[in-house]
Amino acid sequence: MSTISIIGTGNMARAIGTRALAGGNAVEVMGRDQSKVETLAETLGAGATAGKWGAIPAGGVVITALPNAGVVPVVTEYGDALAGKVIVDISNPFNATLDGLANTAETSVAQEAAKVAPAGASVVKAFNTIFRNVLETGQPDVFLAGDDADAKASVAAFVVSIGLRPRDVGGLKMAHWLEGLGLLTVTLANNGMDHWDFALGVDEFTG
Repeated sequence: MSTISIIGTGNMARAIGTRALAGGNAVEVMGRDQSKVETLAETLGAGATAGKWGAIPAGGVVITALPNAGVVPVVTEYGDALAGKVIVDISNPFNATLDGLANTAETSVAQEAAKVAPAGASVVKAFNTIFRNVLETGQPDVFLAGDDADAKASVAAFVVSIGLRPRDVGGLKMAHWLEGLGLLTVTLANNGMDHWDFALGVDEFTG
């Protein structure tokens, strides 16, 4: 059994935590509001624990289930507590009208988080192209971007443990394009699909 730490107490934290437990992992929940942390841990049930804000996470994989604006400040605040950890950024920096990215440069939340992460920590982008409702009930592909092969392997193993398919898209610079893919998913939901019950993925044709 692996331990996964989740920083955040919202819907994505609950969805990932639920799948993690179903996949045989232990889950530690962390957040600024300890009452929300304890409530989520209790809701998740057996195998979930309530961690303390700012403490060294119990899990080797630490998922920042946070709004995009909160990821870099939280990684900065945790500092050396994240040393040696694999930090998984799942956020999307959408603009206010949901028709573009908030960052104008060719960067990403994950790349900016990597700049402030402590020595020995690795950042992987993942889960940002999957709607919460699909994560709860579906079996979507999970695109991964990161510079450290071992870190990506750890995240891929977690993805497999929760019954999903990891898809390695390359180095961390590809996180920018994954955020663009997240935007495409939202605009597709709001236009051509007119619903949120789908996910983008890869079909293999072997002829």
